[in-house]
Amino acid sequence: VQLQASGGGLVQAGGSLRLSCAASERTFSLYVMGWFRQAPGKEREFVASISRSGGSSYYADSVKGRFTISRDNAKNTVYLQMNSLNHEDTAVYYCAARARGSIYYSGPSYLSPTDYDFWGQGTQVTVSS
Repeated sequence: VQLQASGGGLVQAGGSLRLSCAASERTFSLYVMGWFRQAPGKEREFVASISRSGGSSYYADSVKGRFTISRDNAKNTVYLQMNSLNHEDTAVYYCAARARGSIYYSGPSYLSPTDYDFWGQGTQVTVSS
């Protein structure tokens, strides 16, 4: 599956952005979807994931309460609504799809980049202070 992320940009601290990630296949609803981010000089880190139906999600502690992941299976798209942004949120954001594993979603089990099978190209988010 091909993933196309968009929606990044420059925003002031305290502002909001919504990222989108469109998938190329109608089998999108079969994938657990995730968002990761990578800041310069740092490893890629987990941000959020969402179950196939969209009914369950899991967040990194650093974004809990500020970010919301959602999906629209009819549009083959996953979103990341980011509010109350701060400088530490500056990074390239990647969407990822997990095709393997149990049909049952377990958020804490999908925190590593190696848990995902397909990746988008990334979109830059820069938060100015």
